[in-house]
Amino acid sequence: MESTIHRVDKHRAKLRAAGLRPVQLWLPDTRKRGFRAACRRQSLMLRNDPQEAEVLAWLEAAGDREGWR
Repeated sequence: MESTIHRVDKHRAKLRAAGLRPVQLWLPDTRKRGFRAACRRQSLMLRNDPQEAEVLAWLEAAGDREGWR
């Protein structure tokens, strides 16, 4: 019987052979108490910001949504 560690190593070797590499990302914990309030507070701070409006307009223009619903 093959060990879990050996299977994981084989899987990772296949991915590397396919030209991929592992990347670790640290993201905010959306389950953390206060996360929702912090998002709301930050969003409200940007509500009338001219630079934010400019960035959003650029994203809207640059976005390719063809084929998306």
